[in-house]
Amino acid sequence: MRPVFADLKSDFVFKKVFGSEEHKDVLIALLNALLDLAAERAVVDLTYLREEERPRVEELKHSIVDVKCRDALGRFFVVEMQVLQVEGFDKRVVYNASKAYVNQIARGEEYLGLDDVVAVSICDFVLWPDASTQPLVPLVSHWRMQEQHGGRLGLSHVQYVFVELPKLPLDRPPHDLSEEWAYVFRRAPALREVPAHVHHEGPRKALEAARSAHFNADEWEAYDRESVAIQDARGAITFAERRGEARGVALGEALGEARGEIKARRQVLRALLTARALAPSVEHQARIEACEDLQVLDAWIVRAATAPGIDDVFAG
Repeated sequence: MRPVFADLKSDFVFKKVFGSEEHKDVLIALLNALLDLAAERAVVDLTYLREEERPRVEELKHSIVDVKCRDALGRFFVVEMQVLQVEGFDKRVVYNASKAYVNQIARGEEYLGLDDVVAVSICDFVLWPDASTQPLVPLVSHWRMQEQHGGRLGLSHVQYVFVELPKLPLDRPPHDLSEEWAYVFRRAPALREVPAHVHHEGPRKALEAARSAHFNADEWEAYDRESVAIQDARGAITFAERRGEARGVALGEALGEARGEIKARRQVLRALLTARALAPSVEHQARIEACEDLQVLDAWIVRAATAPGIDDVFAG
């Protein structure tokens, strides 16, 4: 049985709702809610930098989901939904934002032609856990450069906004507009109707755009396959971690623990390739056996969940 609302966190639905001209007003509402701008600085219109195509049934991609656009004031926005926590995610966000900034002009052109870039990252995991030795980072956090002695803000040409969805309490209704947005991202698939405590037009419109009744058969199949792939990837990583921990305890040494995690991830990768009928060549098998890098093995596991071909798993 289909849910009433599809998951806004999925690649397919995220681009359908926030990456299309049809629902441009929904993306504008999301940006204005998360950026917390004064009325005279609010986004009133935007243009997508390129056509964002929803994934085809035969080639799903979900590890990086982004929509790039530019508003009427010239600011660039890179809006990203990240479902799986991966090593170096924060560095990738900085890299993508910096690339969007410098790519505005060609070599030799005036720097005055550079407009501000704002990277908005919606994360289905916690980036900054609570720590007694550090200030708390809220559900929606804003980051920019600051002079370290006096605290003066400046160099605002590249800014960052993060939404850590698990930080939203679910034991009470949302308290403000930002919490309403986080609520619909977290709860959409479990809802049967638009909740009365979601008061603002933007989140309500996002839910309406995500109604599964609006999907045709091919779109629903694509969405369903992607949801399964994400769960497989999460399960594979969790399984690898548990096997690695168990193996490490058995060996009783730090080195043994690391070797156990590596071996477990290799086993998970091979099992996932077999389940998806992606037959590794002798060269691929040798790369798996020779790989000692947990980050690389994790990346291959995530790709193996949705890659259309065996070479796509090991690309890069």
